[in-house]
Order: sequence, then structure tokens, then C-alpha cells
Amino acid sequence: MANRKNYTVLIPYPTGGGHYSVKGSTVDLLDVQANALVTAGRLQETALIEAEAAPAAPAPVAKKTTAKAE
Repeated sequence: MANRKNYTVLIPYPTGGGHYSVKGSTVDLLDVQANALVTAGRLQETALIEAEAAPAAPAPVAKKTTAKAE
């Protein structure tokens, strides 16, 4: 069975029968089905969008300690 990927619609495109997709919706497509739409900028993989939206983990801040010399 072929693997499908989830894509998010960036720009609505005709889905057939006079109907159009909705911006922001997710669709489950084969790579060959999504290839032209991704190239045209109408779709993007949902995983890539989520990865871009996730904030990068901040680097831990080292605490400076000073020892008093007596």
C-alpha cells in the first residue's frame, strides 16, 4: 500500500466537480498527487509547518557563582 502524507492547503485549488479546497485545511495525498501543488506553492507538508511553528529550545543559561576569598 502506498504511503500518504498530510499536507496543509496554503492557497485553495480545484478539487473537482466545481469544488475548491479550503485554506488551512489538511489533506491526505500521495506524493504524486501533491507534487504539482507543492511546486505551485498551494500545499506544504503539515510536518514542516509544525516544525517551523515550534519554538527552538533555548540554550540553558549557566549560572555564575562567585566564591568569596577570605
